[in-house]
Amino acid sequence: MKFNKTYTLKQIAEIINSKYIGTDDFPVRGMNEIHVVEPGDIVFVDHPKYYDKALQSAATIVLINKEVECPEGKALLISDDPFRDFNVLTKYFRPFQFSNVSISDSAKIGEGTKIQPNCFVGHNVQIGKNCLIHSNVSIYDNTVIGDNVIIHAGTILGADAFYYKKRPDGFDQLLSGGRVVIENNVGIGALCTIDKGVTGDTTIGEGTKIDNQVHVGHDTVIGKKCLIASQTGIAGCVIIEDEVTLWGQVGTTSGITIGAKAVIMGQTGVTKSVEGGKSYFGTPIEESREKLKQLANIKRIPEIIQKLK
Repeated sequence: MKFNKTYTLKQIAEIINSKYIGTDDFPVRGMNEIHVVEPGDIVFVDHPKYYDKALQSAATIVLINKEVECPEGKALLISDDPFRDFNVLTKYFRPFQFSNVSISDSAKIGEGTKIQPNCFVGHNVQIGKNCLIHSNVSIYDNTVIGDNVIIHAGTILGADAFYYKKRPDGFDQLLSGGRVVIENNVGIGALCTIDKGVTGDTTIGEGTKIDNQVHVGHDTVIGKKCLIASQTGIAGCVIIEDEVTLWGQVGTTSGITIGAKAVIMGQTGVTKSVEGGKSYFGTPIEESREKLKQLANIKRIPEIIQKLK
């Protein structure tokens, strides 16, 4: 998430009431998760296991729960609860905005786009030209949709990320201040759910086609001209490269990459990153030819046992 202007380290520290290490006027331009941070961004870390990763990341401001040596060219925000204070910043810079109309006055809708009854279009949404939005679609604030996009009934774009911290009294949600970005010529089926990024974008690339009842988690990036069949569940922070095919009921773990032109056969559990240009099947995932050989050999076990008698 980029701020609408550059803030100073002192100003950010005042928002969360924290101590800081760095010059008062150290520039702060945004906040992001560690896998997408850039210079000028705030990243948070609250476990010693990840201190070095955060301190050595591209982020130049680290919100941390211990006073440590500050790397050159960076600044620290010292907090007793970085998770909580990251949420405070999200609320401050991307607060929830109530709406009592179906289409927000701040939404921008391109020429030739048709929106069917009972849709909701939130604040600052951008929809391109010649799109067709079928009934009962909900498009949350700040979503960006390109040209020639078709979205079928009941789909929701921009729900919160499934991201929680366990506390003694239950689970504390990390608030989502990111967006959903749908590029040109995308087709999205009925009853799909595409979560917005925590601070960045969940992106569906140009020409990709998504079947009914597909879920896409926060900050996932899907490439161009992919095919994703019904009841597939894609976790957060997944990278799916161009021209990948995911057949029905595929499920993925978070933080993996599926290489370009890979084919994932139905009901496969994608538990790790896989190379492009190959076909995969099974749980745990393997190349489909190898997995099918294994299944064929399993069928022969009774025959082998009988020969050994």
